[in-house]
Amino acid sequence: MTDRLLREFKQDIDSFTLIPAGGGRFEVTIDGELAFSKLKEGRFPEYDEIQPEVSKRI
Repeated sequence: MTDRLLREFKQDIDSFTLIPAGGGRFEVTIDGELAFSKLKEGRFPEYDEIQPEVSKRI
């Protein structure tokens, strides 16, 4: 997913940070706002869920 996001939005993303975490946490935040939480949803996100969230904020 990271590769696809960087390829699609490379001209528009100011920074992209991956922060390792434990405990089953996988969260996607955009400009400080939570866009997806694996703990809340119980699964990993699909690209098609995250891509529109990034698009809205660019």
